[in-house]
Amino acid sequence: MEINVPGGNMSRFRNPQPAVFILIGLIALVFASLGTLIYTIEPDEVGVIQCFGKYTRTTQPGLHFKLPFGIETVKHIKVTHVFKEEFGFRTLGPGIRTTYMRDDAAPRGKTSQSALLDPESLMLTGDLNVAEVEWIVQYRVKDPVLYAFKVRNVRETLRNMSEAIMRLVVGDHTINEVLTVGRDAISQMVHQKLQEVLDGYQTGILITNVVLQDVTPPDPVKPSFNEVNEAKQEMEKTINQAWEEYNRVIPKAHGQAEQVIRGAEGYALDRVNRAHGDAENFLKVWEAYKDSKEITRTRLYLETMKQLWPQIKGKYVIDQDVKGVLPFLNLADQKQEGGSQS
Repeated sequence: MEINVPGGNMSRFRNPQPAVFILIGLIALVFASLGTLIYTIEPDEVGVIQCFGKYTRTTQPGLHFKLPFGIETVKHIKVTHVFKEEFGFRTLGPGIRTTYMRDDAAPRGKTSQSALLDPESLMLTGDLNVAEVEWIVQYRVKDPVLYAFKVRNVRETLRNMSEAIMRLVVGDHTINEVLTVGRDAISQMVHQKLQEVLDGYQTGILITNVVLQDVTPPDPVKPSFNEVNEAKQEMEKTINQAWEEYNRVIPKAHGQAEQVIRGAEGYALDRVNRAHGDAENFLKVWEAYKDSKEITRTRLYLETMKQLWPQIKGKYVIDQDVKGVLPFLNLADQKQEGGSQS
């Protein structure tokens, strides 16, 4: 190719050789392939490698190589991170004072995530009451291959199954169990059933925790429900006071009754022992009397007189052979003086 240069001599410029273009193209190709040849897996991830769309291997955290230009592709899947799904509310601003959005404040519309909030928290209990149930499901990936290939939308599947199972379990409990004493049991049952369903679907997910965040009656019936709760609390208070009085009075009455019974038993035992002793004494006296009747008769007479003599005010000692002693006794004067004559 010849070029005329104004104001100068004509110069000849020749086309560069085709090898130069090839070299430049190879260099550009090498630099372009470096971006698709090397990849990095973060510490909390694993890499799922596909060759022309087919799974080939799983790589661990670190720097790795793969076939470039889309021959092999990698999916980064977090296997140690704990994911969280919220039902009935959404966390708007985490921090020291976390802000939430409840389902009744969520705008209706299918273009935003808040559209899922409207119906999911309203549930029917086993005794045909309505409750607003808010809960959290925490999970992590236990099998990255199943998580990546077996289910098209794992998160949506998890949410649908969580809501269905929560409604099933809540429907088997009364409103009082859902609101108070049955919360832990409901969480455990949902955890177990949800894991079984997800394993059956081969989602590769491990449920770590299910927590009932808040359970309340719907807003239109809250005042009536609060009145019922206040009445139940007052009933429980009255029952507890009655049991307190019962526990104070009844043991005391039992103690007094036991004391009376023990006293009666002691008195009965004393009387029986005394009767046995008197009977034994009488038998011994009888035996002695049979052996020596005159001596025993005299002894009994003397013992009897010993007991009676101090009690007699007027005492007269008369010879048994004396006759007609009455004219000699001044009974009236003796009665007044209270003395004794012999």
